[in-house]
Amino acid sequence: MSEYTLTRSIPVEEGYDIVVAGGGPAGCAAAVCAAREGARVLLVEALGCLGGTGTSGLVTEFDPMANGERMVVGGLMREIIETLYQRGFVPTLLDPKRWREEFHKWTPFDAEGLKLLLDELTDETGVEVRFFTRVIDAQVDDATKRVDGVVLSNMEGYRYVRAKAFIDATGDGLLCGFCGARHWDAGRDTPNIMPPTLCALFSGIDWEALNVGDIGLPRHQEKVEQAIADGFFSQPDRHVPGMFMNMGKLGSMNAGHVFGMDSLNCRSLTDGMKRGRRLVREYAAFYRKYFGLDDLRLVTTAAMMGIRESRRAQGEYTLCYADYQARRKFPDQIAIFAKSVDIHVYDTTPEQYERYYSEFTKMDRYKPGEYYGIPYGTLVPKGFDNLWVAGRCVSADIKVQGSLRVQPAASMMGQAAGVAAWQAIKTGTTARTLDTAKLVETLRRQGANLPQEELSPVMTVDGRD
Repeated sequence: MSEYTLTRSIPVEEGYDIVVAGGGPAGCAAAVCAAREGARVLLVEALGCLGGTGTSGLVTEFDPMANGERMVVGGLMREIIETLYQRGFVPTLLDPKRWREEFHKWTPFDAEGLKLLLDELTDETGVEVRFFTRVIDAQVDDATKRVDGVVLSNMEGYRYVRAKAFIDATGDGLLCGFCGARHWDAGRDTPNIMPPTLCALFSGIDWEALNVGDIGLPRHQEKVEQAIADGFFSQPDRHVPGMFMNMGKLGSMNAGHVFGMDSLNCRSLTDGMKRGRRLVREYAAFYRKYFGLDDLRLVTTAAMMGIRESRRAQGEYTLCYADYQARRKFPDQIAIFAKSVDIHVYDTTPEQYERYYSEFTKMDRYKPGEYYGIPYGTLVPKGFDNLWVAGRCVSADIKVQGSLRVQPAASMMGQAAGVAAWQAIKTGTTARTLDTAKLVETLRRQGANLPQEELSPVMTVDGRD
C-alpha cells in the first residue's frame, strides 16, 4: 500500500480537564463520576446514544452483580440499576434481591430507559457529550509519555482537543493504540480470537414455550443438538447463549457466533456485520421451528457488533488467572467482582463446547460469598502519566478478561479511572504516582463497594515487562 502525507490546519480546542473516548458503561461512569468531583469533561461517542453494549449492542441484561450473600457491585452502576428499577425499566416480576444478593443471576432492562438515564446523568453533571464523533489520532511526548491532545473527527471536520488527562473507554483500546501504548491484539499476539455476536431484539415471544423457568438461559441444548443433527444451521455451533427476557414479550437474542472476525480490521468488521444479520435470521427460524414460536418477529438488529475480545492494554499490573483462582484481594483494588470465566467457543467442534461449558459452570467456579479484586494498576497503561484505560480492554490475561469484560465491571472500572484522573490533576501527581489510598476513600464516598481493610498509597505493580 502506498502512503499519502496529509497536511491540514485544524481548529484547536482547550479548557477540558479530561477527555473520555467511548460512551459505553466504562466511559459514562468515568465522565459522570469525574464531573461530580468538579472536573470539566468531554465525552466522545462514535454512535448516537450512550450505553454502548447495553443500548447500541442490544445486550439488554446486566451480568451478575451479587455473589450469593451481598451485592459486590457498587458506585454508579448500583445507582443505575436501582434507578431503572424505580422507573419501571426492569421487569416488575423481578425481586431486587436478584441483583442485590443472588448468585450468578442476570438482570434484564429496557435499553431505551438506559439511554434516557445516561442522557440525564451527563446533563446533570455538566459532561459535554459529542455523538457521532471518533478519536482518530493522538499527540504524545515520547520522552515523557504524556498525552497532549487527541484528534477528533465528525461531520464538522477535524478538531484537535487538548486536555490534562485522557481515558480510553473504547472497548477496543483504540486510544491506547494511537498513543503507542503497549498492548495485546487478539489473533495477532494471541492464538485465537473469541468470536463476537450481533444481538437482536424480538417481539412476540412465548416465554413458557421457551421453558426459561427463571429468566435465564432457555434449557434448549437438546434442541440445538437436534438442529445440528438435522443440518439446519449454516455452522454447527453448539454454543447458543439464547433468548433473554427483556420487557413483556420482548426479548434480546444472543446467538450466532461470527467466527474469525477481527474487530480491529475494518473489512473484517464490515463482513462480520453482514454475516451477523444473516445469522440472526437463521436463529429466528430455529426458534420458530424447534420451539413453535410462530409469533416471533424481528424488531431490529444491533447497531454495533457485540465484541468480546480485541485489544487489551499492558498495564502497570496485569490481573491474571492465578489471581482469580486465589480470590486475591488488593489494598488498591478499585472494584470487586465474582462472575465466572466466560471464554466463548473458538470453533464449532464438540471439544470447544465442552471446554467452554466446563470453564463456565465447573472449573474454579466461585462459591457464594467469594469474590476477587481488580487493582488500580490494571487501568494504567505501562509508562504513561496521564492516560487511563477502562472496560474490557484493561490489563488482564484472557481468562480474567473473560470474567470482567461485562457491563457492571466496566462501569466500576470507568468510575475509578475518572476519579483517578481528576485526583491526579488536582494533586499534581501522575497516573503512576497517584495516592491509591485516597482514591479508594473517594470511591467509597461515591458508593463503591471496597471492603479491604488495608489501604496503600502506592499501587500494586507486577514487575512484568
